[in-house]
Amino acid sequence: MKKKDIQILLVDDEPDILEIVGYNLSSEGYNVITADNGADAVKIAKKKKPHLIILDVMMPEMDGIEACEQIRKMPDMEGTIITFLTARGEDYSQMAGFDAGADDYITKPIKPKVLLSKVKALLRRYREEDISSNIVKLGDITINREEYKIVQNGEEMALPRKEFELLSLLASKPGKVFKREDILDNVWGNDIVVGGRTIDVHIRKLREKIGDDKIKTIKGVGYKFVV
Repeated sequence: MKKKDIQILLVDDEPDILEIVGYNLSSEGYNVITADNGADAVKIAKKKKPHLIILDVMMPEMDGIEACEQIRKMPDMEGTIITFLTARGEDYSQMAGFDAGADDYITKPIKPKVLLSKVKALLRRYREEDISSNIVKLGDITINREEYKIVQNGEEMALPRKEFELLSLLASKPGKVFKREDILDNVWGNDIVVGGRTIDVHIRKLREKIGDDKIKTIKGVGYKFVV
């Protein structure tokens, strides 16, 4: 997907943020739409269906948390990437954002180059999801979902079923934070009653095999796969 075809909805009630961040994104080649409150963001999202939404938390009329919740309820917006851009760095604010359906969280102020790198990483999901195959390539890792195996740096590796399913889930949407309860539902389902430590053990084993830098812990929330 070319940058000019990628729509980014930038939502913030601070004119300076809209101008500076919007300028940097536009200069990079992205198609940028802006809004200064959550209510307008919901209307624009429904009409334009952007690929990425960058939301401030504290805004008039409707805050970013509520806007995110409403956008996530739209059937055709499930694949849209939503990240919060806000000066609020408290844990409860981040958790509220993830609970509302956000994929990531960016704390401002942030340097333009760092923001652009973050945006590129978030949008990388779309390029991977365009591949309608059971073979997914993410950096130096290739995941073969049919054969339950992975190849890393040319070396084939067979994983136990639950480890593979956990890795496959996290890698299905690079950059997205998967909450612990969602991981339990998707990987273990109704098999047996397992505790949170079960996830931690499997994550540790995966890190030992594929590297510590591939899976990031989001304290108090869950895990995400990093490309």
